[in-house]
Amino acid sequence: MVEDAFGHVRVRGEISGWKRHSSGHCYLALKDDRALIDAVIWKGNAASLRFRPEDGIEVIATGKLTTYPGRSKYQIVIERLELAGQGALMALLDQRRRMLAAEGLFDLERKRALPYLPRVIGVITSPTGAVIRDILHRLEDRCPSHVLVWPVAVQGEGAAAQIAAAVKGFAEMSPRPDLLIVARGGGSIEDLWAFNEEEVVRAVAGSLIPVISAVGHETDTTLCDFAADVRAPTPTAAAEMAVPVRAELLASIRSLGVRAGRCAHRYRERGSERLASAMRHWPTPENLLGPQRQRLDDNAARLPRGLARRLALASAALARSAGALRPRLITARIERGKARLDALWREAALLHPDRPLTRGYARVERRGGGVVMSAADARMAAALTLRFADGAVDARVEGSGQTRGERAKVDQPKLL
Repeated sequence: MVEDAFGHVRVRGEISGWKRHSSGHCYLALKDDRALIDAVIWKGNAASLRFRPEDGIEVIATGKLTTYPGRSKYQIVIERLELAGQGALMALLDQRRRMLAAEGLFDLERKRALPYLPRVIGVITSPTGAVIRDILHRLEDRCPSHVLVWPVAVQGEGAAAQIAAAVKGFAEMSPRPDLLIVARGGGSIEDLWAFNEEEVVRAVAGSLIPVISAVGHETDTTLCDFAADVRAPTPTAAAEMAVPVRAELLASIRSLGVRAGRCAHRYRERGSERLASAMRHWPTPENLLGPQRQRLDDNAARLPRGLARRLALASAALARSAGALRPRLITARIERGKARLDALWREAALLHPDRPLTRGYARVERRGGGVVMSAADARMAAALTLRFADGAVDARVEGSGQTRGERAKVDQPKLL
């Protein structure tokens, strides 16, 4: 009876207990200040939702009533879900904006300057819309660049997750792009709602790459615009912000080259003028070198006189030395030295140790070498050598082993 009588209904209420099951089905409840009814959205209809439902949002659900015997209750199977007026959606948007702003995600200190001439530009948008064509054409006209497109859904269920994943994915590339453009064409607030989702805002605010947000037309504003480093009024304007005009850049380079040449020429001219002005105050070569030339002439005139004086002094010194070198004085000095040398030689011959041997004396030596100076040394040596003028004779001390009494009877050792 319930299913037949209420085959098609529309219910207005506040979402409560929103939950997405792993199967893709969504479960929730609709309530007001007097009543509550359970609801379910099957997977196929959930994928076509134009916004992400949240607790506290007032919506209008269109569907049919059905019973659930497992719990003995009835519920509404939602086929279409829409916001209950734009005011409710704007209130939710304002609430989320204040929350994210309180976290500092929209602070100006977080904004980064865009690279002047990016080598690679990453674009996150739908691959089939007019937006990507407008961006590519505008980049081609201004300054051809290498563009990487990450295709995403820009509205409906799952769009926010794809956009956030694209922002993070570009940052993980190696090498990664120098600039990102998040773009979408115009539409209603429901159409643009994916760019107001919290996960998209946090991904853009935390991007390691500078981001240009170009969502909707100039009058459209999303939370993604606040989180991005730069907001562009349109996707075409985003392309204009991304790169300079190549022709203007080349003209600027040529202009700078001309200016640099003029500056160099002007600098050279001013340098020449300063040099000429300074040279007028410099002394002439004659004034600079005149004293040195005069000093050179004076020295040249004094040089012969100095040489002559030096020669005279040297001649006088030589004459004084020559007087001390006369032959007679030298010969007398040599004779006196010879006489002293002969006297010393005769004295050395008289003191020679072998000279007494010619007079009949003999020198007693140990057999192994060394002179014997006493009888006691001779007895201790036992084996001796007697050295005469005409040769040497070996001898032995007899009775070297006698007692003290026997040795007393012998005045001198007997030699054999």
